[in-house]
Amino acid sequence: MPRLISFRLLAACALALVVSLAPAAGAVAKAPKGATAELRVVGKGGKVLTEETLQPGTTTIKTSPKANCFGSGTAGSGKSVTIKGPTALGLLGQASKSNPALRPLLITDAFDFGLGICGVGTSKVSGKASWYLKVNHKGASVSGDAVKLKAGDEVLWDLAPSYPYPNELALVAPERVESGVPFEVRVYSYDEKGKRKPVAGAKIAGIGGVAAAVSDGEGRATITLTADVPQYETLQATHGKEIPSAAEPVYLCVAGACIQTTK
Repeated sequence: MPRLISFRLLAACALALVVSLAPAAGAVAKAPKGATAELRVVGKGGKVLTEETLQPGTTTIKTSPKANCFGSGTAGSGKSVTIKGPTALGLLGQASKSNPALRPLLITDAFDFGLGICGVGTSKVSGKASWYLKVNHKGASVSGDAVKLKAGDEVLWDLAPSYPYPNELALVAPERVESGVPFEVRVYSYDEKGKRKPVAGAKIAGIGGVAAAVSDGEGRATITLTADVPQYETLQATHGKEIPSAAEPVYLCVAGACIQTTK
């Protein structure tokens, strides 16, 4: 939040995404001052490693001798490389500098055509798994550094267990609700091309285990939250092996009194 030949080669090896070592200076996009992008990283077993907002830009990433998921002789050199941003891989690199859940970031520079990604934190490529990149719910047809980010873009990195890649869930919920009053949420599923459809049988629950419900054939579910004082609950949708939805904050108002929202 790579060229065609490079992408095809990595897809054949491990279906991982790569980033070019030397993009043309004239082709590097500049993010507007103060522009932000959303980053979400989902690791092994659907574990959410981070959901955060950053200002994308140029960053430096150190390659790793432990990044050897592409086979013998493909480990990183340990040298640092600069990723000129704003790009999807650059955003991940920026986040890893301040977020320990994203470290170590295992990147290899063993290939002439660019960098390969093997691991983020404790989630590492093994077997048929590979890192899958989506921007604004649509799978990237090129790798990380070729995806130039715009203000407001939503970047998802997911450690997919195999190809074909799993669909990505999205939860739509109201920003504010009244305590004790039922409200409706809806769950959608986005495929690799970004096509959306409602999901039946998705589980919607609070991150803290509060308010469980299951979506119907149109992806709809009704939930009631209660509170003694104004607060908020964070909801998430899950469904089988699909990529879990981003966390959605729902602010509870009590007798018309609400806390300030940041959504």
